[in-house]
Formats: sequence, structure tokens, C-alpha cells
Amino acid sequence: MTTAELRRKVLQLELRARKTMNLVTTGAYRSAFRGKGVEFEEIREYFPGDDTRSIDWNVTARLGRPHLKRFSEEREQTLMFLVDVSSSTLFGSGVVSSRDPLGARKIDAIAELFAVLSLVAVSIGDEVGLILFTNDVELYVPPAKGIVHVQRMIREVLAFEPRGTVTNIAGALEFLTKVRRKRAFVFLISDFLTEPFERELRTSAARHDLVAISVFDAREAALPDCGLMEFEDSESGAHGFLDTNDPHVRDAFEIAAKQRRERLESVFRSVGVDHLRVQAGSDFIPQLARFLRAHAKAA
Repeated sequence: MTTAELRRKVLQLELRARKTMNLVTTGAYRSAFRGKGVEFEEIREYFPGDDTRSIDWNVTARLGRPHLKRFSEEREQTLMFLVDVSSSTLFGSGVVSSRDPLGARKIDAIAELFAVLSLVAVSIGDEVGLILFTNDVELYVPPAKGIVHVQRMIREVLAFEPRGTVTNIAGALEFLTKVRRKRAFVFLISDFLTEPFERELRTSAARHDLVAISVFDAREAALPDCGLMEFEDSESGAHGFLDTNDPHVRDAFEIAAKQRRERLESVFRSVGVDHLRVQAGSDFIPQLARFLRAHAKAA
């Protein structure tokens, strides 16, 4: 991708992200992630009419009079994005058209998700940081504010050329633990074609408000009936042939895809992580807004 092509693609993505975030996402983002963080402000004596749920019973017992704790909302939040840039995210079965020049690959959907959420965040004064990963952490951009900062990260997501090919979510979560001690809102965006990572996910979810967004392609859930096809695993390089004319082959493929999806959803449920499933090439912005509102209610 030339510098001019990259600049044009960043501009297109930013314009589309700004349009969609203003239509449906900003309010949902505020509901989900603003005003949830609190910090201790003071302990003061209880007055009639105060919320009794805020009474500090230890202080009350020590002083002999009811006292309560007061908290203030943290005005600014930090968002961390863990973004999968492994080889499998380059897959896309959709057709790129003049109406959708940004593409229909999984990485294109990942880039748009990142652009929308990060632009919303900086528009209301939040910090945004980025971790790009494959089998290793490829790039770490510390949290900062401002549109220039976000534009730089959008360029990285769109044009980054990773050294690795496979997906290692466990390693990315371990790196997050090292670089981010203070609580943050974390978006983990991947196709989740990876080895088990439940232990690391549990650790990160206990420390941060963590949300998982899985991006998939329709062809990963069902095969077309189009004869003998050659397949190659983009991450391992393994390849083989499947006879898609055979209904048993197509059924087995769908069953395996369904089982893989159910295992992933089970992992997220077991650690209490909210999960959104997004199809590459679809209009997922309304779906994202509904998800953020549901996340706010559940928190």
C-alpha cells in the first residue's frame, strides 16, 4: 500500500467512523463507559436523607455516630485496545466495491471497530492505547489523548505488517498485565482462532472492565456447494482439499464451526466477559450500539 493509498484509506475510514459514531454510538459509549469509575473522596457524618447504602459501618462503630463514604466519578477514563493482526484476519469472502472501498476482510471490520470506538473516546476526553499482536506483541502505543494520536493508531491498524502469523491471545493479555496496572476499559478484538487463553482472560477481567469482540467471515461458518476446493491455513501454512459437493462434508464443517463458537462463548461466560460477535462486511454499528447499552445495564 503506497503512502497516498494509506492516507486515502485512513481518511475514508475516519469519515465513515465519525458519521456512524455521531448517529448511534456516542450515547451508547457514554452509557457503557462513563461515570462507572469512581474514586474515594471523603468520609463525613450521615445526615437524614442520605443514602443508607453508603454508610461505612466500621467508621460508624468506631466513632459512635453514623458516617458514610463519599465517592466522586472519575472524569477521564483509559481505553486499551488489544487488536489481532495475525494472518487469519486478512481473510475475506466479501466483494470490495466502489460503494465499500474499505473492504470486507476481517481486518477491515476490526479497523472500523477500532476507529469508531477510539474516536468516540477521544472526542469526550478519554485516553486510548493500542496493542497489536500476533504470536507476539508487535506494537504497543501507550494511552494518550487527542485526534492526532488516534489517527496514528488507525494508520497502524490498517497498514501494519506483522512479523508473526499466528494468534496468541494469552500472550497479549499477559503483556497488558505488565504495562497496565491501573484499571482500564479493554476491548479485545480478534477472530479468536487461537489456543486456550482462559486463565489469562480471567486475570485480566478481574483487573479491568474487559469486553471481547469476535470478528468472523460468513464462509467460516458454512461452505458453499462448489466442488473440490483447496484450503490453506493462513497461520500454519497447512493445506488440503475438501469436496464441497458432498453434503456430509458441508455438514461436518458447519458442526465444527458451531462447536468452536459455542466453546468460545462458554469461555467468556465462565469469566464474566461480555462478548459481541460481528460479521465482516456487515453494517454492525447498530449492533455495536445495542451491545454497549446492554453492557452498561449489566455492569
